[in-house]
Amino acid sequence: MKIMIVTDAWEPQVNGVVRTLKNTTRELTALGHNVDLLTPLEFKTIPCPTYPEIRLSLLPRRKLHERIDGFAPDALHIATEGPLGMAARNYAIKHKLPFTTAYHTRFPEYVQARFGIPIGLTYKFLHWFHKPSLAVMAPTPVVKTDLEKFGFTNVVLWTRGVDLDIFHQMDSKVLNSARPIFLYVGRVAVEKNVEAFLKLDLPGSKWVAGEGPALAELKSRYPQANYLGVLTQAELAKVYAAADVFVFPSRTDTFGLVLLEALACGTPVAAYPVTGPIDVLGDGGAGAMHEDLREACLEALKIDRNHARAWAERFSWTAASEQFAAHLKPLPRTSYREESAAA
Repeated sequence: MKIMIVTDAWEPQVNGVVRTLKNTTRELTALGHNVDLLTPLEFKTIPCPTYPEIRLSLLPRRKLHERIDGFAPDALHIATEGPLGMAARNYAIKHKLPFTTAYHTRFPEYVQARFGIPIGLTYKFLHWFHKPSLAVMAPTPVVKTDLEKFGFTNVVLWTRGVDLDIFHQMDSKVLNSARPIFLYVGRVAVEKNVEAFLKLDLPGSKWVAGEGPALAELKSRYPQANYLGVLTQAELAKVYAAADVFVFPSRTDTFGLVLLEALACGTPVAAYPVTGPIDVLGDGGAGAMHEDLREACLEALKIDRNHARAWAERFSWTAASEQFAAHLKPLPRTSYREESAAA
């Protein structure tokens, strides 16, 4: 199948959406599909206000139409709700083409945290955006239920995986500091609630791997913590393996791929009992969830590393990508070509 995926989230961004799309593309290709990614790298862009590493495509309509027509996909998937996603949505509706979408990010909660915009208002926009989609792919059952409560229809489950060859147990000593070592990996932004981790009274030492708009302020306020910046996946694997506990302070993530990466390296997780950790950890005993994050951190120290790894082995990118492909809606090729030629 020829699959076109349109996404506003791409390099140089380092986040779960980009990693999900990269891994899914790799697996779909291995399964015999021909995947074409349409990203901001092909367009003139401007930096997103307050988040310059996110690039917003300028006037993408004409080139996007040409790219879709040129590739002539069998299925069209719109991964994000940004300028490219909007242009692809408008194109599909104009030509009466079926398409699927995905809900990767709790955007309403992020917007409220950053700008104070009411959650309900943003959900109204997202409901409008996804309404024509024949399958809105959600990463967890909890997110699926939440979307349905807001009136979303055609919501289906598209789970996530972890690369068990890259992320695995090893004897790593790259974090040279007092034990126990507590680690956070991810975007350093207000919606990630990193400060909730940094202000905890914990034994040992704290490490933060990642960048983002809140990094400078947090470095200034918590100089006793250690900061690594952005790392490659191979570097991250060594960092995960060197830590005693992976701390996930976010309350707004839809999934949290970093949870699986840490577990695959044998590092137990400490988190709040919220969407993401609940879906990944369940009642498997590979992590500790508590409204008192400090309590969760101390409980996680007692978890066997081999058990954490065994739990991560339940998640496969191949299975997740097969699930994705099964949700795609084939385009009516004859009418599609006629519509494109007439446009």
